Amino acid sequence: LQDIGGTLRPGIVHRLDKDTSGLMVVAKNQHAHQALSEDLKARRVTKGYLALVTGSVSQVNGKIDAPIARHPRQRKHMAVVVGGREARTSYRVVERVPDHTLLELDLETGRTHQIRVHLAYIGHPIYGDAVYGKRDPILARHFLHAYHLGFQHPIGGAPVEFRSPLPDELARVLDGLRAKRDET
Repeated sequence: LQDIGGTLRPGIVHRLDKDTSGLMVVAKNQHAHQALSEDLKARRVTKGYLALVTGSVSQVNGKIDAPIARHPRQRKHMAVVVGGREARTSYRVVERVPDHTLLELDLETGRTHQIRVHLAYIGHPIYGDAVYGKRDPILARHFLHAYHLGFQHPIGGAPVEFRSPLPDELARVLDGLRAKRDET
């Protein structure tokens, strides 16, 4: 695969942020890599995420439409910046637990740290996000999981869809918050 998609990321069509779990697309040949990359750029690939955020998100669903670019002072971070690249994230409340909300998120665009930046921007950073929110002593990473991927297969064009359940460490955090809710 070293010749597919470059030597640094052989076969990888798109990436996930560090410490984000879930599904990724990896091509097995050059034709598939090129076709899938084109579909990703043309926004024909559907990507769904689950995130646990701090606080209670008031709207049951919504869209965050805010441009993203490098943070003007913290160059390793991204931020909502006037004149940045267009970025749109749609969300839907899945569940409310004490002091947190589980969201399902869909991306129209795919900017670096987009979900994390957008959710922090609306005042609901992702649980455990040490960069855009607050590190958590229980969870060693942020609660963000790429649970859904859908696209047309590069050979034959049949629609394919994949889902991935929450990993155990995220499920445990959510179960702990549910138990806390059920106690009251």
